[in-house]
Amino acid sequence: MKLLTTFICLGLGLIFQSDYANAKSLKINGFVAQGIIQAKKSNFVTDDGDVSLKLTEVGVNSAYRINSTFRVAGQAVYLEGGNRYPDGFRVDYLFLEWQLFNSPYWRIKTQIGRNKNYHWLYSSTRDVPHTRPTIVLPQSLYFDILRDVALGVDGIALIAQTHNKLGEWDLNFSYGNSRISAEQKKNLVGPNATGKLKHDFDTQFSLYWRPKLTNFQFGFALLDADFSYQRGDNDTLFSGDETSQRLMFNFLYQGQHWEIASEVMRERTIGENILFSGFYSDITAEGGYLQARHFLSNQLTVLARLDIYDRDRQNRDGQNIETLSQGSVPGYFGLMDQATLGITWKLTKNTQLQAEYHRVKGTGRLAPIFTPDTILNNNKYWDMWAMQLMYWF
Repeated sequence: MKLLTTFICLGLGLIFQSDYANAKSLKINGFVAQGIIQAKKSNFVTDDGDVSLKLTEVGVNSAYRINSTFRVAGQAVYLEGGNRYPDGFRVDYLFLEWQLFNSPYWRIKTQIGRNKNYHWLYSSTRDVPHTRPTIVLPQSLYFDILRDVALGVDGIALIAQTHNKLGEWDLNFSYGNSRISAEQKKNLVGPNATGKLKHDFDTQFSLYWRPKLTNFQFGFALLDADFSYQRGDNDTLFSGDETSQRLMFNFLYQGQHWEIASEVMRERTIGENILFSGFYSDITAEGGYLQARHFLSNQLTVLARLDIYDRDRQNRDGQNIETLSQGSVPGYFGLMDQATLGITWKLTKNTQLQAEYHRVKGTGRLAPIFTPDTILNNNKYWDMWAMQLMYWF
């Protein structure tokens, strides 16, 4: 069934591409990626930690320019990612873009519908396999369990671009919410939750600056999101709310043979009542990564990355988790650090092979978050490797 779906989507994409290749107002692209992955001694991909083919990504995206002012764009995908995110079809984005203002110094546009997240370095491209630096992005910021929520929201986005003697500036604002599926709810709050988890609203702002005549880019982003949980029948959880407030800074250098990227964040999370009546939690997490890519040739790229995440900046070793749970939840659920080595080999113009290895310490980003699975994730140190072949048109 997986292979059949892959070939059907690829065939439709090639048919559409052929039929509309000469239509200047319509652009259609797509991709097919299949890989193999294993996360030993953890439930990051599968519950048993065995080698898995759940590394499938098939997508078709299209943009149609109605006139000089309006444009429609969308993307539909089929994914299989194991426990990283729910399997199946979904619409990643579908919006109407309206060019509000266009001058030699300013360009301002708005997007209405299911928008994309333009606020983080890789948030607007993480849905397309061959545009990612690695198969699995740094989990301190690009939390796979929240992939669909973090990719964009149903609402409105404002995008402004300008330039002056200091360089180029990008300003982005978005507001909306996302639907949380039953599978996402399971990954976040646990398999025994029978209630409804809602993403009430999500507000984000970001600013990027590229200094004139340099290869550098600097930026920061703000996020404020509210979630609510409505208790169900025979539920182990209670009705409650959670608020996430994130501050992020990023840096990017792009040279002829080197690319250096880094993002750091501080995220305050406030939870009320969800675990039990009267429950209250207010903790601040910190995380970030430093990544280097070296372009050995036009075809071959190597990568090294260090990614660090602490669930509570005042208790980085997670000892409070172990104390509060009376020893039932080990302290390593309060952190998750990764060292990653990767290689990308561009086989042809439209074909690429990626491979990577991760050495991981801690389980702080493994599902489910609210009720940690200490049986499947009973190792402080674990390994992951992945290989994926991708084609795009």
